[in-house]
Amino acid sequence: MMQDLTTYIIGVLLAIGSGILNNLGSLVQKKVINDRPVGEKVTRNLLKNPLWMFGLLLQLVFGTALFLIAIDMIGPALTPGLMAVGLIFLAVGAVKLIGEKLKRGEYIGIILMVIAIGFLCASQLDTGSRIEELITSGDVGFIIRISICTLVLAAIAIFCQVLQKMKERYRGIGLAVFSGCMFALANYWVSPLVEVIDSVFKGTFSPIELIFFVLACVILVLTNFLGMLKIQQAFIYGQASNMIPIQQVPVQITPIFVYFVIALLMPPYVYSMPFMISGVALIIISSFLLAKRQAQLEEIK
Repeated sequence: MMQDLTTYIIGVLLAIGSGILNNLGSLVQKKVINDRPVGEKVTRNLLKNPLWMFGLLLQLVFGTALFLIAIDMIGPALTPGLMAVGLIFLAVGAVKLIGEKLKRGEYIGIILMVIAIGFLCASQLDTGSRIEELITSGDVGFIIRISICTLVLAAIAIFCQVLQKMKERYRGIGLAVFSGCMFALANYWVSPLVEVIDSVFKGTFSPIELIFFVLACVILVLTNFLGMLKIQQAFIYGQASNMIPIQQVPVQITPIFVYFVIALLMPPYVYSMPFMISGVALIIISSFLLAKRQAQLEEIK
């Protein structure tokens, strides 16, 4: 019992640390984009900028390493939520590091987001062992469900891409949601990867495990690349302190669908469902407060 508690605490701390590193990396990248010469394309010369590369290193190397270890310790349902604690760091850092200003509604939105994450974590929804069981058994229903959910998130991302092209005032919001959908896909495909990677490297894998391993690798590379690209573009049209919380909406809500729709699990405790519903509701309210302000800012530009 003591070992389980220690593992849980370490996993929680690693997930929080991953969230802080990801948000710090975003702030550093936003500063570079803010300081770019007028008219320069967002992707031009970024890879040559040491400060921008440092932000990328914080996210893709150190942040990702902590994320994967946390996934292994406490599961994919809790980890994305705990990472959002980094929003507190984001709110303070946006003001101190790059001079952005937050209004009362935005502070309320970020605080509600953090409270929502606490509720989601308290629900104790964990899918790890169930996902492994479904992959190993080659469950056809599971394959259909995970495919449909993948296509739905991809469709939402495409819709946001089209919307931000057609409606300039929603450009930053659309790009941020697109990015969030990509990272949401990455978060729930990392679970199958974690469950099969040991078998693959030991050479004891089944054909279905190998298929999931290859698919997960391809999807993770593609979604992380697109997620990073779109959030960089979103930074052009809005404050990092707004864009990151908006990006987090699909990231935080998707694990709920993974738990109930993909894994077909029931709530482990009586209080799990109220916590889950409260968490999702607060995330929606938080995103409304942040997105409303962002639309107003974009309309002025």
